[in-house]
Amino acid sequence: MSAPPDALIVERRGHVETWTLNRPDQRNPVSDPDVVDALVAAVEHANADPDVRAVVLTGAGPAFSAGGNVKDMAARRPPFDGDAVTLRERYRQGIQRIPRAMYACDVPVVAAVNGPAVGAGCDLACMCDLRIASVDAVFAESFVRLGLVPGDGGAWLLQRVVGPARAAEMTLTGDPVDAPTALQWGLVSRVVDPADLLTTAHDLADRVAANPPRTVRLAKKLLREAAHQSLDSVLELSAAYQAIAQRTADHEEALAGMLERRETTYTGE
Repeated sequence: MSAPPDALIVERRGHVETWTLNRPDQRNPVSDPDVVDALVAAVEHANADPDVRAVVLTGAGPAFSAGGNVKDMAARRPPFDGDAVTLRERYRQGIQRIPRAMYACDVPVVAAVNGPAVGAGCDLACMCDLRIASVDAVFAESFVRLGLVPGDGGAWLLQRVVGPARAAEMTLTGDPVDAPTALQWGLVSRVVDPADLLTTAHDLADRVAANPPRTVRLAKKLLREAAHQSLDSVLELSAAYQAIAQRTADHEEALAGMLERRETTYTGE
C-alpha cells in the first residue's frame, strides 16, 4: 500500500509560504490527526522563522475544506470513537489545537478560499487574518445539520468576523452563504475568478511581506489583543509596541526611504 500524501503541502516563494490542505479526494477535512499536526507544525515553524513574513492558506482540488471527516464520524472511527468523556478529550487534544495555533500565529495568514468551506472548514477560514474567495466558494457553519455544535471554536470565531446576528443565522440554520453574500457580509474582502484566486492572494501576501517584518508581527498581535481588551489597556500595549518598533533598523530604513524617495529593503532588524 502506498503512503498517504502529505496532509499539508508547504511551499516557499520569497518571504511568503503557501500552505495547501492536501486531501482533495476527501475534500480536505481538518479533523484527521495528521492534518492537525501538520497545521500546528506549520504555524510553529513560521513563528520561529523570521524570513517567513506572510502565509497563503488554500485547499487542493475543488474544495477549501469540508471540515470534519463525516465518513469517519458515521463509522465512529478515530478520532470520533469512544464515549462522551473520551470524545471531549479528543476534541481538546485534536482539532481544537488548530484554532489555538492559528490564533497564536505571529505571521499574517491570507485564506484563499477556492471552493466550499464547510463546518470546521468555514471556521478555519475565519481563523485567518484576511480572506479572499473564488466565485465558486461557499461558506456554511453547518454543524447543526449534523446534530452537532461548532466544536472547534466557531461560536467564538464567526461572530467576530460577520457580527452576532449573521453568525447566529449561519449557526442556527446551517444555511450556506455564497461568495457574493460573503463579500457583502464582510466574511471575505474580495471575490475573484477561480483562475485569479491564488495570484490575488499572493499579491496581497506580498504586499504584507513588503513591510518591516517585526512591525507586521507586532501589528497583528496588537489587533488580536485589541479585540478583547479595554481602550486603556490597548493604549498601554500600543505605547510599548511602538517603542519597540521605533528603535528598529527597519524603522530607520522606512524613514530614510520616504525622505529620500527611494525603494526600501527590510532585514527584520
